[in-house]
Amino acid sequence: RRIGGPLAGLASLLLLALCPIFYGHMFMNPKDAPFAVAMIILMLGLVRLAEEYPQPSPRTILIVGLGAGLSLGCRVLGGLALVYAMIGFMPLFLEELRTEGVREAARRFAHVVYVLLPGLVFGYLVMGLIWPWSIMEPGNPFEALTYFSHFFEKPWKEMFDGAIVSVPDMPWSYLPTLFALQLPEVMLVLMAGAVVSTFAMLPRREVPARRKTILLMLTLAATLPLAIAMVKRPALYNGIRHFVFVIPPMAVLGGVAFAWAMERLRANHRTWQPVVLATFCFGLALPLAEMIRLHPYQYTHFNHIAGTVRGADDRFMLDYWGLALKQASDELREQLVERQEVPPRNRKWKVAVCGPQRPAQVALGPDFTIGWDSNAADFAMTLGEFYCKGLTAPVMVEIKRDDVVFARVYDIRGSSISSLLSIPAP
Repeated sequence: RRIGGPLAGLASLLLLALCPIFYGHMFMNPKDAPFAVAMIILMLGLVRLAEEYPQPSPRTILIVGLGAGLSLGCRVLGGLALVYAMIGFMPLFLEELRTEGVREAARRFAHVVYVLLPGLVFGYLVMGLIWPWSIMEPGNPFEALTYFSHFFEKPWKEMFDGAIVSVPDMPWSYLPTLFALQLPEVMLVLMAGAVVSTFAMLPRREVPARRKTILLMLTLAATLPLAIAMVKRPALYNGIRHFVFVIPPMAVLGGVAFAWAMERLRANHRTWQPVVLATFCFGLALPLAEMIRLHPYQYTHFNHIAGTVRGADDRFMLDYWGLALKQASDELREQLVERQEVPPRNRKWKVAVCGPQRPAQVALGPDFTIGWDSNAADFAMTLGEFYCKGLTAPVMVEIKRDDVVFARVYDIRGSSISSLLSIPAP
């Protein structure tokens, strides 16, 4: 709203709220979703700073400090905002140099840095509250940056574009492909238009420098992390969950682009406004329908370019965190109660799980023993992912969305099943 007016604010809100990937992660991702919100706060502070430069208000200083502390406290990657600011403020600095001269421009910049210091101290304390280890030694955040820049786990394999690939060897196209196939189509179109327009307006003298700075920072926030990952090629896995923090600035850019288009049409081609508005609403209805169909597994969403989850199931991973195992566990318990079945004497029910075991362990509770050994198990619970076998055993529970199997529970009592995995364990 501050950047493009009320219509831009409303459009951005709708684009973000109806983004299935972001919506899904909000309810189950304890690391990446809070980091995305923290980065929103920090970007709000930077936008306000650009608007009020060189006399930021106490509220702006507080927001910048709070956003910096929260984002760095969640993930050290929050330091990228400094890069957004340094590059993004260049149009404003150059304008200051041209109009005010070198000495006055330097004085104004030094003044801004000085008045921001209390906010940054406050941010440091907030970071310490969320991430206490970071302030135990002055160099700890830099040590964390070095440590987490290298993949330190035992490599495993995931499916990408129909191929089984080790996570340290994912191609550079991993992120752009998944963003293109998982974001709503309307967001992709509007965001792409906004990015192109931002770079096109940078050389134009008639555009205010503050507006250039704000839009350039947002564009960098939406694209720079992806560009760095494409060049550096770190280990990539679990879809785009580590990069959900770029979705809010994408939504803001999309909202600004939509408001700009509607304003241009109002001035020149008013009769086209209803058509564009109807197209925008239709674009929002597509992900809304998918969110309803996939509930509560919205984070597995693939758009219509990918053929929805039905088209993506054989080429990409969907429920990599095993959320469907909770529903499968609940339905297994219900079936056993309905059938009035009890476990063999002197032991609990044994369930072999192919997939993350923790969701099943929590949902089933203390009356069940969870493990990998399918030979000694009563039931087998498997995710509908490439690494789990499809068993020739009675199916007790089947969790499906959009005709795609997310999880199954098999009755394997009396069966001899050596493994639930379709590929060797890592």
